[in-house]
Amino acid sequence: MNFKFTALFCFILGINQLAHAQTDSTLYKKVEGLVLEAKQKYAPDKRTKIVALVQADAKKNTYVIESTEKEANTFLQSKIKGLPGKISIKSLPDTSIGENIYGVINLSVANLRTQPGNASEMATQALLGTQVDILQKDRGEFRVRTPEGYISYIPASSLVPMNAKEIADWKNSKKVIYTQEFGKSYSKADPASIRVSDLVYGDILALTAESGDFYQVSYPDKRIAFIPKGEALSFDQWLATRQLTSENVLSSAKTMMGLPYLWGGTSVKGVDCSGFTKTAYYMNGYVIPRDASQQVLAGDKIDILDKDGHFDAEKALKNLKPADLLFFASGKNSNPNARVTHVALYIGNGEFIHAAGTVRINSMLKNASNYDDFQTRTVVAARRYIGAEDAQIQKVQNNAYYKP
Repeated sequence: MNFKFTALFCFILGINQLAHAQTDSTLYKKVEGLVLEAKQKYAPDKRTKIVALVQADAKKNTYVIESTEKEANTFLQSKIKGLPGKISIKSLPDTSIGENIYGVINLSVANLRTQPGNASEMATQALLGTQVDILQKDRGEFRVRTPEGYISYIPASSLVPMNAKEIADWKNSKKVIYTQEFGKSYSKADPASIRVSDLVYGDILALTAESGDFYQVSYPDKRIAFIPKGEALSFDQWLATRQLTSENVLSSAKTMMGLPYLWGGTSVKGVDCSGFTKTAYYMNGYVIPRDASQQVLAGDKIDILDKDGHFDAEKALKNLKPADLLFFASGKNSNPNARVTHVALYIGNGEFIHAAGTVRINSMLKNASNYDDFQTRTVVAARRYIGAEDAQIQKVQNNAYYKP
């Protein structure tokens, strides 16, 4: 009798546990589906916007959703209302950073990665003096958003966190921009003095005084240094002299000839293909999207394909202008609708400049001596940025991360 009772009890308990597990599984799939729906609607590009299920415990019925998008939060709140379990939405920036929701890069070139830790893939770079938004602190690193909207992780030592007042003070301060390819700042107004840091083109520092042939500058962390006047300009003067012409963009691009290819690189220390085009435009006072697959969505479309959607060299030679962007998919015979994996700047006469191994010039013409690289890729699109009315192609002074 006791044996039968025990067996019956265990059988009923097993059914209850199975039903509970099924309920948990159903809820998990429901939450996962809602997050996917919100992501598709409000954050289709995870490089610039976040909607993600970051914690899920089906046994305890607890779920945590992370989001940078207010509209996504509103959508999710309306959908999870009344669902069983504990489902919370964590907005970014979150409480891990307190009031310091801004940061300013404190190295000549800071490396940003897809995940915390130096072993993670490099996503992009940011230059000294660049403002970023701080979204979160994780394992001693900050998750940040750059001026072009790119979200990635950076070591805490690479930037200076700031609150609203501190970032306003930084943005309103007079500044200089370093205009040589490479150089350094000094501890005194003397080139024989100790170096404070290295510098690269595009680095921005606060101007505190002038001392003979030197600018006295302040770093985001308040270090004081000196830069030769011949190697920098006031930031306002630099902005005033930027003119977005094909000649200027290509001139800037050619100053990077021979630079090594560096995955995630966006500085004269090394560039990847889209980091190269981004830097060429930044040198002329414009902020453009970070990656090739994002850059192809900006600007004016140029017709370079035949009726079947394949590259037409004759049409390209006719329609392309210098400084237009050429976009490629990998593989000679790949589908022209394939994902963009490479970008170059068109020079003219069938030649283009790009970062592939090094920054170099190749040709799309089969009889050219520098045609070799072209035959390994497929051109799938071209875009014109110069003269385009597109909010994604933005003057530096109009970008919220640079203007006071």
